[in-house]
Amino acid sequence: MSGAGTSLEINLTAAIVAMEAGAPCVLVTEAAAPETDAGLPSGPFDPRQHRTFEMGLRSWVREQTALDVGYVEQLYTFGDRGRHMRAGDAGPHIVSVGYLALTRRTDAAGTSAKAGFHPWYDHFPWEDWRDGPPALLDYLMPLLNTWSQESGTSPTDRRARFQLAFGRGGEWDEEKVLDRYELMYEAGLVEESRRDGRKAALARHDVRHLGRSMRFDHRRILATAMGRLRAKLKYRPVVFELMPETFTLTELQRTVEAISGRHLHKQNFHRLVEAGELVEPTGASSTETGGRPAQLFRFRREVVAERPAGLRLGTRA
Repeated sequence: MSGAGTSLEINLTAAIVAMEAGAPCVLVTEAAAPETDAGLPSGPFDPRQHRTFEMGLRSWVREQTALDVGYVEQLYTFGDRGRHMRAGDAGPHIVSVGYLALTRRTDAAGTSAKAGFHPWYDHFPWEDWRDGPPALLDYLMPLLNTWSQESGTSPTDRRARFQLAFGRGGEWDEEKVLDRYELMYEAGLVEESRRDGRKAALARHDVRHLGRSMRFDHRRILATAMGRLRAKLKYRPVVFELMPETFTLTELQRTVEAISGRHLHKQNFHRLVEAGELVEPTGASSTETGGRPAQLFRFRREVVAERPAGLRLGTRA
């Protein structure tokens, strides 16, 4: 596809999430060269081979990771100039159609030697509030505060965005993952900003790397996927796409906490689950808890047909 001398390529990119050892993980593929960042499974859309975008995505994921994904939903189309750089800035302009996919870790056993799951908090360490505000924020906040007050384009807008994204004067909103990453990119605080030649990043000489970078615009796509999944927990039972067939309520709570990045009050969480009629007892118990046997539950799939259902998490514990 081309116009006015510029060719366009459509890429299909998947943020594939699974739970492993109590941590939300994302499937990444190895870089072609050691000095290049790893990234998300991705490949070009070819209308001669792929009837739909989703079929093309599933084909690329299968080829690159040996994984057949289950739950898939389209996120957003990413096409900003300069955020999908190639060597020498040559080649077509890339438009990436991003997807969120969920899989159970046991279903991901077929992933190839060139692909593996990494904890998503390796890429976004400031997003994990399960044990309170991350210590990294003590380093990050002064840098962003200074940047937000610098003279330049719309400094008032900068301050408002900073305060809203990072909960200055209010409560931290776990869904604003992309807003926070975008601010850090604009402020030159992430490696992708330096790699893309942004002036704010090139002007800095004393900023350490904040989170594990990814090739092209893939960390931006992952940020969008994290925010979408965190939001969707509250009105759709998507968390059960990540759970085994049977589980304890404690295991369910820890999964929700790990994804949302926040600690939840145990009794309140159990009441939420019971009130929403999302699960049903199996009649069996687990002895792997290290204490008293814990009752095992399964997802009550009928709830999907009955009504919109999720976990209204309420205020932070």
